[in-house]
Amino acid sequence: MNGTTLHRAAAACAEELPGAQLEHPFGDDWEVFKVRGKVFMLMTEVPGRPVVILKADPGEAHALREQYSHITPGYHMNKKHWITLESGDGVDMELVRELVTDSYRLVVVLLPKAEQPVDPHTYGTGMRAAR
Repeated sequence: MNGTTLHRAAAACAEELPGAQLEHPFGDDWEVFKVRGKVFMLMTEVPGRPVVILKADPGEAHALREQYSHITPGYHMNKKHWITLESGDGVDMELVRELVTDSYRLVVVLLPKAEQPVDPHTYGTGMRAAR
């Protein structure tokens, strides 16, 4: 998956999520996806390399960085709770979809129950596959 494909795949996944909205609060170079006003995904380019920045459980983020050379700490974000995904070996549509959905669920679970567009404990869990 190349960088352009990575951005398209991540955006397509985010756009399917209930309540997700695309904004450009930092200018045209940044695509920011939010749910109920809370950021769950950012996309931009860092010196010519398309990247996707996602929220991740700290333990999961560490494991992902260990397993994938194309997953690094979150660019311009809290390094414990955010990851940066680049295109490369092992980065496929299934991984992108899982990471985008996990990021979304981590944000939704923090919303007041009345504002949650889905049940964050069950939404998207049927697609989980062993990595």
